[in-house]
Amino acid sequence: METHPIQQPKDQKASLKSAIPGPKSRALIERENQHVAPGLQRFAQMAGIVMKEARGSTITDVDGNTFIDIIGGIGVNGLGHSHPKFVEAVKEQVELCSVGSFSSEPRVDLVERIAKHARTPKLHRTQLYSSGAEAVESALRLAKCYTGKNEFVSFWGGFHGKTMGVLSLMGSDFKEKMGPLVPGNAIVPYAYCYRCPLKLKQESCSLACVELARKQIKMSTTGNVAAMIVEPMQGSAGNIIPPKDFLPAVHGIAKEIGALFIADEMITGFGRTGKYWATEHSGTEPDMITIGKQFGGGVPVSGIISRDEIVNAKPWSNPSGSSSSYGGNPLVSAAAATALRIIDEEGLVENSRRMGEYFLRKLEPLVDRYPFVGEVRGAGLFLAIEMVKDKTTREPLAKEIMYQVFKDFVKHGLLTMAYDAKFRIQPAMTIDEKTIDNAVAIITEVYDGMNKSGTWKS
Repeated sequence: METHPIQQPKDQKASLKSAIPGPKSRALIERENQHVAPGLQRFAQMAGIVMKEARGSTITDVDGNTFIDIIGGIGVNGLGHSHPKFVEAVKEQVELCSVGSFSSEPRVDLVERIAKHARTPKLHRTQLYSSGAEAVESALRLAKCYTGKNEFVSFWGGFHGKTMGVLSLMGSDFKEKMGPLVPGNAIVPYAYCYRCPLKLKQESCSLACVELARKQIKMSTTGNVAAMIVEPMQGSAGNIIPPKDFLPAVHGIAKEIGALFIADEMITGFGRTGKYWATEHSGTEPDMITIGKQFGGGVPVSGIISRDEIVNAKPWSNPSGSSSSYGGNPLVSAAAATALRIIDEEGLVENSRRMGEYFLRKLEPLVDRYPFVGEVRGAGLFLAIEMVKDKTTREPLAKEIMYQVFKDFVKHGLLTMAYDAKFRIQPAMTIDEKTIDNAVAIITEVYDGMNKSGTWKS
């Protein structure tokens, strides 16, 4: 397919005109805090800025400060902010029709575009929802209906949403004090090789974590597993990229136990990792894919993709059995279809691959340059920096230090997810080399200051 030039600005820079946060931001947040409930995104609260407008890879606040954005809406903002084609399409659709469960031309266009990029020809049936957790819950219901089984397997470090129905899948301590959880789930090891839970070396471990997972499933379930759900590359856990043979190996376990294999591609799908689907990197063919985030171009839309024989399972396939009030309405369908069209027309999957390789090359020297950078890794524009107190033990830098690192980045005009020792980087797929250079220059400036002051040692 012939591609068009990317319609987003290039060589975007930070420009600071006030203290951070500025007086207008502080005043607005003070007003908001009188009424908004706690629990908002940590980095948004820590930054303390109030957005006014954004374009491409920059955000400008109400005080006139412009920041380079490499958060990308936590993977939502694949097109970059305010892509002109996207803005035009959403404006046009909202004037025609926004909501309703009836079929619409935008929805027909959308499901056809998804089918065009099917992971396999048979994987072409789509149902649409509004949030990631909603789509995952529907996928679990469908797996139960199709298999007649009632247990699930998920992975250490895995994240599939925050609703009660999917909290039991979560492989972290986020669910502390949330019990009792939905029963019938086993959580098994994921291949996080930089910090191997078994203290083994990748080159000689023979994927011992997979064998442990096999044993744990046998010991922790009743042999009635409906589905195994996995992120092909884990996002919330720190943009973790497993060895290429890990996913096929755990897929093999799913086949052994007669379970469906669900790939949660909320974060990794639609080109984020340099391929349309992250499962392509390992050649894995799932039974079901959950989708969201940059799928909607900035509008809340998610979904599941599966095969004919699976989606016809009852009662999931009964009238109203898998529907959603807002799922697939004309407005979100137009937005998502336009996002997929732009990804194709502007060659954003290939741009993600090329810019990801470029970004990674720029970050790799940091490992030798700084004693607190343990590893950098990436697949497309799905990157991470491991921040450590000791390179030998790989002990993560303390949260208090990382909070200060995050604030220093903001004060230099860079919006990041560097509030954790696993510093995640997920910029817009429209980003260019010069904007990456400008972002890396700020990272280097902040790291130089850390190294000189020695604050990272405390």
